[in-house]
Amino acid sequence: MMGKLTFVVLAIIGIVSWGNALAEGFADGPVIFGYGQHAPVNQDVILPKDTVFKLTFDIDQAGKEGTLNRGIDTVARFINMHVANGVPQENLHLAMVMHGSASNELLNAKAYKQKYGKSNPNAELLSTLVANGVQIMLCGQSAYYHQIDRDDLIDGVDMVLSAMTAHMLLNQKGYYVNPF
Repeated sequence: MMGKLTFVVLAIIGIVSWGNALAEGFADGPVIFGYGQHAPVNQDVILPKDTVFKLTFDIDQAGKEGTLNRGIDTVARFINMHVANGVPQENLHLAMVMHGSASNELLNAKAYKQKYGKSNPNAELLSTLVANGVQIMLCGQSAYYHQIDRDDLIDGVDMVLSAMTAHMLLNQKGYYVNPF
């Protein structure tokens, strides 16, 4: 019995160590530091330097309570990994459409504190994304459902009629919805 337990413990330690070793290759930057970690890739298809991305990220799920929303961090990762691989930042035209339970993550410090009694773990990254040209839109229907007023939002977040409307308007401007 003790032999099996020892084996299981050693296997778990090995798996954790292997996972940590893989994670060590990930880095943040070169645009957004502290977020958006990405790994170097020995690519077969090299991105042309003049590649232009027009991409929308649809985020409808809140992150785990008190933690950064992975969907929001994905936008930072997209920026960091593409700039790190030679795509000029000015060629990245990104938008986030937020709705559903993710809506509350767009609350400014005062509104978030009032609603949850603590600081918004997404606020710093959201402000950084806005400062880096990411357009962030909140579904007005979700805002109404979650009792979010326009004045409750982080600076730079736009209220739109609905997530459906935002996606259609962005699509008409040539934006594609990120499938992840």
